[in-house]
Amino acid sequence: MPNLTLYGTPQSTYVRTVRLLLAEANIDYDLKDIGIFNGENNTDEYLAKHPFGKVPTMEIDGKQIYETAAITYYINEKMAGSKYSPSDILTQARMLQIMAIIDNYLYAPAVGTIVIQNLIVPSQGGQTDKEAVKEAVAPTQKALKAIEDLFIGSPFLVDSLISIADFYLIPIFVYLAQTPEFDAVTAQTPKLKAWWEQTKNLASVKNVCA
Repeated sequence: MPNLTLYGTPQSTYVRTVRLLLAEANIDYDLKDIGIFNGENNTDEYLAKHPFGKVPTMEIDGKQIYETAAITYYINEKMAGSKYSPSDILTQARMLQIMAIIDNYLYAPAVGTIVIQNLIVPSQGGQTDKEAVKEAVAPTQKALKAIEDLFIGSPFLVDSLISIADFYLIPIFVYLAQTPEFDAVTAQTPKLKAWWEQTKNLASVKNVCA
């Protein structure tokens, strides 16, 4: 087994995505905390690993991979026997669609606005921008409805087995469920609400996202 080091803020949803995959696959790794709130991600040392200063970065026997989709792809294919990606090509495509929706349409309003404004800003002594939160509800609803429409699995998003798409969405729901907007943004997604009631009790979720 290669020597793995995961660089990233433990609270980051994308760091948690990688950690959930590693936990489910029972793969050992070292976690090195890189603070995104204190600027550690913008040091020369870290920028040498990830030129854009984002988290996570995975170091595998001294070689770096950054971007969550690339990291999870490598881990799944190289070390997990492709277990966390469906074998059917169309179902793989649905998984990739969900991941892309999360990256491009869900993360910004759901985490970047609703979660940050409700959970992070007050914890740092600031005031929640209620107008920004209000404006983020509709795009969050739209993105979640798109994922709901692609929900073809049972009990997981695209299969009877958990996949990388689930690992992408779980950390967002962990935070989103703590906000006053959760019921509103999931009002039209009953399958996702049922999915969340099951997945939140997984041992890996409790361990990584506690």
